[in-house]
Amino acid sequence: MRGLPGSGKSYWVDSFIETLEPEVALQVRQQGYFSTDSFFMRGEHYIFDKTRLSEYHQRNLAAFIDALVAKVPVVICDNTNLAQWEYLCYDKAARALGYQIRQVLIGDPADPEHQQICAKRNRHGVPLDKIRAMARQYCVF
Repeated sequence: MRGLPGSGKSYWVDSFIETLEPEVALQVRQQGYFSTDSFFMRGEHYIFDKTRLSEYHQRNLAAFIDALVAKVPVVICDNTNLAQWEYLCYDKAARALGYQIRQVLIGDPADPEHQQICAKRNRHGVPLDKIRAMARQYCVF
């Protein structure tokens, strides 16, 4: 997944998983759906701690790779992944283990209207100025 916070990545993933066979959908939800944001959850609350970001990205990648090794049929990385370096390790690991890769970009990060929508609806309180800064990092590959 690729897109700004609030673009609808998680909504898209939930909708996609609903299209899978029930057994596969359950397996993906339990063992194949990874987001660094999940490490910042404390109960129902999202508490971002910049000092833990690198650690949590590493833990997310390790869990993603573990799912690939376990041959979970569909493995999803639901991060912003705006620049190639952000998703390169996920991509390389999946390819090395024989998975087909599908990158899904939600919205146009360069579109000012899309940026405003994302700032209004993201669940983590990311303000418009930060959304705009993130959008400048977006790379097409």
